[in-house]
Amino acid sequence: MPLLSKQLSELVLAGVSGAQADGVIPSFELPEGIHLTRPKRREWGDYSTALPLQLAKLIELSPVAIANHIQDYLPKRGMIAHSTVSEPGFLNVTLSSDWLCSQVARVISEGSSFADIDLYSNQNAQVEFVSANPTGPLTVGHGRGGVLGDTLSNLLGAVGYRVTREFYYNNAGQQMRKLGESLKVRYMQSLGMTVQLLEDHYQGEYLTSLGADLVEHYSDSLLDEGWETFKDLAEEDISAKQHRTLRRLNIVMDVLYNEHSLYEDGSIDKVVNKLRHDKLAYDKDGAVWLAVKELGGSDDRVIVKSTGEPTYRLPDIAYHCNKMERNFDLVIDVLGADHKDAFPDVILGVKAMGYKADRIKMLMHQFVNIKGERMSKRSGNFISLDDLIDEVGADVVRFFMLMRASESHLEFDVDLARDQSDKNPVYYVQYAHARICSILEKASLAGYSFMDAQLGGLVHPSERMLMRNLLELSDTIDRAVREMAPHYLVTYVRDLASSFHAFYGDCRVLDDDDIPLTFARLNLIRAVRIGLARALDLLGVSAPETM
Repeated sequence: MPLLSKQLSELVLAGVSGAQADGVIPSFELPEGIHLTRPKRREWGDYSTALPLQLAKLIELSPVAIANHIQDYLPKRGMIAHSTVSEPGFLNVTLSSDWLCSQVARVISEGSSFADIDLYSNQNAQVEFVSANPTGPLTVGHGRGGVLGDTLSNLLGAVGYRVTREFYYNNAGQQMRKLGESLKVRYMQSLGMTVQLLEDHYQGEYLTSLGADLVEHYSDSLLDEGWETFKDLAEEDISAKQHRTLRRLNIVMDVLYNEHSLYEDGSIDKVVNKLRHDKLAYDKDGAVWLAVKELGGSDDRVIVKSTGEPTYRLPDIAYHCNKMERNFDLVIDVLGADHKDAFPDVILGVKAMGYKADRIKMLMHQFVNIKGERMSKRSGNFISLDDLIDEVGADVVRFFMLMRASESHLEFDVDLARDQSDKNPVYYVQYAHARICSILEKASLAGYSFMDAQLGGLVHPSERMLMRNLLELSDTIDRAVREMAPHYLVTYVRDLASSFHAFYGDCRVLDDDDIPLTFARLNLIRAVRIGLARALDLLGVSAPETM
């Protein structure tokens, strides 16, 4: 679907060009597009632009005069019914009801793909997200990253990308040895032996449960095995459970990439050797340092400790070099705020390896705070993602995780999430879809057929607002992708549901005394149902037909 904002932008800029051609407005280079907002007052129109205020800084005319000139030269097309000018220099446009009705008919005709945009067809995108260490259950923080990454992947698909969802396992280093040692202690404790975890071992109860399972399956036959065997057993079990948790949220990865493979195939050594060769890595205090300052960054960083163990930056550089070699057109890392400082150094390292790293973007998300008196910490000293899904359901988890911008801290209100009323935004949106399904079923039972129905005559303010909000899905998808901001989709679907509920209160849908209007309104809600279902699908949330 052509972007609504782009169509309006082209019309307004055509008005400026026409005024320039007649010498009413001086010549100057026009912007590629304009910013549109909702007018402060409904009677002013559907959309407003402050372009005249911006142009007044370039030419010796008042903003109101510029707005009037643009208005005089607006192309006479069916899309715009009329326009107004308001102080201190806004140009406002009102969409034609006939045009709105024609677009609603197009939504019905095209179905769920009506808002998809073919901007990046035949291009490949990779989104890496969650990427948890295989050392314990997924936390609610992992859940936020997972929902952000999966929803962004859905949005990228809607604009034409072929998307690869990837999970990077940090399954190398001392953490894995500690994991193996921790599980062996829990295994021995389950056999009745008196042994204790060290302070730096993993303390979670999930290893106690796994230790007991090992005793049930292997009895005492693993006592002579080293930490490596227990590491493998723990990694296999924890990884399987992590992906089982993700599947509960409708998240399925395409690629699982192991950090350990970067050591096995020589990628780590290749990075260090090249950086040394180019004098971008050096030895100091027994460690290997990356010359970040030489690369344009702030402070030089250790990439190999004096113990010989790499820091996170080194395998991350090697991993992102691998991404570049796979020729993705776009690479997005969905990372927690704790990665904020390291990410720029990784990008500098990738550039130092000879790759164009401008294809790599970072979507950072802040932490999640759980608010709710009855939410217990059943997985030890933290609330697991499984705990939260058990408590409120997958749909609510996904929706709530996207209600704020990713860079903002998120307070997850469990009590609100449990609420089965209009106060709960998920219930409010899903109920709009279910209510439409109920109306359409009632209409069908009453003998109404949609085959030859015409869609016209929808002029009530609530009808117009509902149509306008419906048609903004393409613009919402476009903006969410450009800004890597999936939360705009939540705002869209909440606005659409709100405008439907307002319409339902203001306009009688089934009216035997006005059959043409009944058909028009039935087709309108058919289109709204398509829009709600598509937006919820992109969010990874179900669209129930009954509630």
